[in-house]
Amino acid sequence: MPSKDRVAYFYDGDVGNVYFGPNHPMKPHRLCMTHHLVLSYELHKKMEIYRPHKAYPVELAQFHTADYVEFLHRITPDTQHLFANELAQYNLGEDCPVFENLFEFCQIYAGGTIDAARRLNNQLCDIAINWAGGLHHAKKCEASGFCYINDLVLGILELLKYHARVLYIDIDVHHGDGVEEAFYFTDRVMTVSFHKYGDLFFPGTGDVKEIGEREGKYYAINIPLKDGIDDASFTRLFKTIIAKVVETYIPGVIILQCGADSLAGDRLGCFNLSIEGHAECVKFVKKFNLPLLVTGGGGYTKENVARCWTLETSVLLDTELPKEIPENEYINYFAPDYSLKIQSRNMENLNSKSYLSSIKIQVLENLRCIQHAPGVQMQEVPPDFYIPDFDDDELNPDERVGQHAQDKQIQREDEYYAGDNDNDHNA
Repeated sequence: MPSKDRVAYFYDGDVGNVYFGPNHPMKPHRLCMTHHLVLSYELHKKMEIYRPHKAYPVELAQFHTADYVEFLHRITPDTQHLFANELAQYNLGEDCPVFENLFEFCQIYAGGTIDAARRLNNQLCDIAINWAGGLHHAKKCEASGFCYINDLVLGILELLKYHARVLYIDIDVHHGDGVEEAFYFTDRVMTVSFHKYGDLFFPGTGDVKEIGEREGKYYAINIPLKDGIDDASFTRLFKTIIAKVVETYIPGVIILQCGADSLAGDRLGCFNLSIEGHAECVKFVKKFNLPLLVTGGGGYTKENVARCWTLETSVLLDTELPKEIPENEYINYFAPDYSLKIQSRNMENLNSKSYLSSIKIQVLENLRCIQHAPGVQMQEVPPDFYIPDFDDDELNPDERVGQHAQDKQIQREDEYYAGDNDNDHNA
């Protein structure tokens, strides 16, 4: 059965070409691998594919300070030795190195999330995907945890122009601290983060007691977990809490950060989720039938990141995928079994039933303090800074159709016709 949802997918090949440096765990190349796997399963034929615009400095400064944005724009590997004080001030260095094309990289991944939010706002799609986004640690005036620009905050600010209440959900192994901090004092955004907490694990925040302040009190929800959590424990807790959150908060739109470092065997993670368990969370959120913006995030075992986000793309398209990975440019990375599945590890789940129960009880107790959805006055909607679209009627049928235009032509499973575009190109 074809997906009833209109899915928009944002990708720019340049985003996967940057290099954080030797021995750095963040490998943007994982985005190329994900995209090629999506193509090899022919999922692109069921979505509208867009190259995002590169976010302008003024757009990035909707959240970040203008001086920080300007410094990111100006700094290069060749000039960084001249700016030792600024590098320290903006937390650039070992975790967040200065590399070639750093600013363009930020412009692309942030542009994707901003464009995704605008398409949802303009009701041009039901689900929008930007696997390059989800960099949830970046702060207003500093980089943090491999993140320079917080595309999620920028996307949420865009969604708030049209929606009284935005729900943010984060299943990265690390606490979504940058997003929580940005909206800690407001009831317009509820942040819900499931993450490893304790043992000095980065970023060190995300205790269950962190609940928001002032107007935002009870609108930040943290689910701190221990090493080794498995599919059954994680998905049971996730579904219970998210169902109650949606029922209580009544959001107009959901943004879901799908960090893949919560998978078993991640280079920096310590959870024991299978790809199916991770994807089960995506499937559950999709069932609420609310406008949905989905991003990537962490994930440091490249081939598993590609497997995970490809499967989750298929979940968002209501499409079953064969487990055997099709031939593609990066097929050798998926040796020796060439399977979409990964095995959970034989590791101890340190999250006892009583521990998980106590976390659940505290979270549900805090949710009860929200009597009903806050009555937010909607202001007049400001005009979009930029709407990434063009008019199909303006296209000249005699001109060669560019790749961008071809990407807009979705192959629907319920339509069969002998048209000019039948089987005439393979991506």
